[in-house]
Amino acid sequence: MTNRCFVLGLTGSIGMGKSTTAQMFRDLGVPVWDADQAVAVLYGPDGGALAALAAIDPSFVRQGIADRDAMKQAISDDSAVLAAIEKAVHPLVRASRVGFLRENRTAGLVVLDIPLLFETGAEDQVDAVLVVTAPEDVQYDRVMARGTMTPDMFKAIRAKQLPDDEKRQRADYVIETLTLEGTKADVTSLVEELRAKHA
Repeated sequence: MTNRCFVLGLTGSIGMGKSTTAQMFRDLGVPVWDADQAVAVLYGPDGGALAALAAIDPSFVRQGIADRDAMKQAISDDSAVLAAIEKAVHPLVRASRVGFLRENRTAGLVVLDIPLLFETGAEDQVDAVLVVTAPEDVQYDRVMARGTMTPDMFKAIRAKQLPDDEKRQRADYVIETLTLEGTKADVTSLVEELRAKHA
């Protein structure tokens, strides 16, 4: 990496506690870039992706924001649509990440929160990878407790993600997110270790 700061990639499958863990890093003063949030900004009012999405299909933009339902339907009807959307949006997301790293280049330690880090090859963009994990039954219970997903939807999302055991094998660091207290202690310890090594 050419940045003076140490870049830690944070990832984990759905329901593994990644968002909660990312907030713990923020609470410790570590700048965090959130890939999902970057996309949300690009898809939101005056978002940088709206023109490109509308060029693919005018129905993808409705009332000044991206219409995710229309995009999902189009993707289900024609798999080529997903490639077109990714071709348009990925460079914008990458630009957001590059801008974040530039702004925080003297921070010492930063985190890139990327749900599909391994799946998209983004591990090449970080100095080390942290995977958050939890037992399969805990993962399932957490996702179902959200009340926004059916078991079939959960199964479909998991099928698109690299298996948890493979993620753990490829990680430099692994934190099990069974309790908030235990996770916070592990995050604090990791931050102290990385800051000591790379200050």
